[in-house]
Amino acid sequence: MRNLDKKRGKKNKKGFIQISYAWLFAIILGAIILFFAIYASVRLIKTETTVSGTETGKEISVLLNPLETGFGEERTTQLSIAVESRLNNGCENFGNFGEQKISVSQKKGREFVDTNIEQTSYNKYIFSNKSVQGKNFYIFSKPFKFPFKVTDLIFLTSAEEKYCFIDSPEKIQEELTSLNQANLFTENCPSGGINVCFESSSGECDISIDLNDKSVKKNDGKVYFETDALMYAAVFADKEIYECQVQRLMKRLKWLSLIYNDKEAVLSERGCPADVNLLSLADSASSLKDSSDLVIVKFAADDAEEENKRAYCGLW
Repeated sequence: MRNLDKKRGKKNKKGFIQISYAWLFAIILGAIILFFAIYASVRLIKTETTVSGTETGKEISVLLNPLETGFGEERTTQLSIAVESRLNNGCENFGNFGEQKISVSQKKGREFVDTNIEQTSYNKYIFSNKSVQGKNFYIFSKPFKFPFKVTDLIFLTSAEEKYCFIDSPEKIQEELTSLNQANLFTENCPSGGINVCFESSSGECDISIDLNDKSVKKNDGKVYFETDALMYAAVFADKEIYECQVQRLMKRLKWLSLIYNDKEAVLSERGCPADVNLLSLADSASSLKDSSDLVIVKFAADDAEEENKRAYCGLW
């Protein structure tokens, strides 16, 4: 009887071991399948994020081109993205023209994922905060003349940011009203907006514009401007972005001045001299260290404009 119990015990023990190995194998196999499923899902999410970011980057690049205004017009357009996104503005001022970079991060769950996609341009000048967040954005373009047209400046803002221009001059009010951009106000300002005050304004101001000093003051510091185009640029851009783009604009101004100087030489050879001192303008633009030097370049630009008006053969 005891021998029989011992044999049954051995059989039960053997069966228990066989079942345990079966379960162990199933667990290991299931873990492997689960691992590959998670890995594939993560890869898919990353791929979809990259594709979405690439499409957004191309969309931005395509949208910027129609904003070239040409004849002194101001234009605005809206950019809509399906998912919550951050448009990151990058500016580099090295070389002959510097670089304009726009990269895209998109929200996945609770976090923003970098798409590693970057659009680079050498002839675009985008003024905005370093990072602009939302699903809907406005792109407002205005030509920059100094004294001839240098390029079009592009102002990028989120539709979630409401700018209220308080006590603005009549010219600014008319321009913003005709622009009809939904996040820019000159009256009936919504609560919680960004108050842009001119020197005659009273009350709480997030941004202060001094038209006499030609400066814009914000929480990240004070910058200087010449022309209304650069005034808007100083309002919508971080100080670092603004100063970098001004440096790039002066590089462009320098080379355009030298091109016009060559044009003057050709006209002189044909018996139609213009006698415009463009080398002085090129030197002033090249010497600019920061926006406080814009006033010096402005003197040279005004002189060139007056000389061009008096010339028998105008250069622009």
